[in-house]
Amino acid sequence: MESKSPLETTALPDLPEREAVDNKDLNSGETDSPKFLILVVDDSADNVAMLSLALQQEGYRVVTATNGEEAISVARHTQPNLVLMDISMPTLDGLGATRRMREIDELRDIPVVAITAFGTEGFQRAAYDVGVSGYLTKPVDFRRMHQLVARLLAPGGSGNLVGP
Repeated sequence: MESKSPLETTALPDLPEREAVDNKDLNSGETDSPKFLILVVDDSADNVAMLSLALQQEGYRVVTATNGEEAISVARHTQPNLVLMDISMPTLDGLGATRRMREIDELRDIPVVAITAFGTEGFQRAAYDVGVSGYLTKPVDFRRMHQLVARLLAPGGSGNLVGP
């Protein structure tokens, strides 16, 4: 698979790198402050489009990746505020990508939400064991997704929300 620039995977051209953005501006609530940046990772173009549009309608900025390797590259380059990560993907699955992100200092604290068709307790346990902050099953309940994203991005955000 050919390598591409992380900025080529975004729906928003000319996305500034996060290092240039002051974190306090992201949380200030000012109308002219930048919105949170969310990385959507899924090997299905339809899922990426659906999730990205739902997030953009809520005012989030979105970058995308199609596998775990690409997700790590995009995350390193853009430093997203949160990652929505499909579990079953080629090259490197979502659990492997999350595990590797937890080993990288600058990515360690970024909340990762697993989004998967696998809703069994075993899959949920495996996801939480590698460090996900939330777990949603497909088809995605967008109301629950928005609740979880808002909780995780809130100051001091926590509160794992498991979706049906």
